[in-house]
Amino acid sequence: MASTKPMTISLPSDLLRETQRLATEEATTPAKLVELALRQYLTSRRWQWLRRWGSDTAKQLGLKSEDDLERFLRRTRARARRKRQ
Repeated sequence: MASTKPMTISLPSDLLRETQRLATEEATTPAKLVELALRQYLTSRRWQWLRRWGSDTAKQLGLKSEDDLERFLRRTRARARRKRQ
């Protein structure tokens, strides 16, 4: 199990009340809820970055549709197979 380190955060009173209420409802701790929320946020940010990267890459390669992507992948895989042979 990963080790944990304490961290102090400040929340607006309405958010703190809602966090405490939800923690009770979910039978967990406010700290665990904040941890889960932060993990979801970080995952979302990573997906946003990946989508931007994919979009930028598609533009650089001139790919405008899924059909273009399929053709590109078929050509790339065929080249890789030929190199291995």
